[in-house]
Amino acid sequence: MAQITIKQIKSIIDKPKSQKLTIKALGLGKINKSVTVENTPQIAGMVKKVQHLIEVNNI
Repeated sequence: MAQITIKQIKSIIDKPKSQKLTIKALGLGKINKSVTVENTPQIAGMVKKVQHLIEVNNI
């Protein structure tokens, strides 16, 4: 499958616990941290849930 790069651009302070846990599950946690992952349906669902906190780039 295709790879995507996910970068956290906003803080998780004052966000619901489920969004904080989703950010941690993606391997993020600090602003400007980036990870490269496979674009699976599970990852796509997590990205959609926290799309206002992250930036996604296709490789």
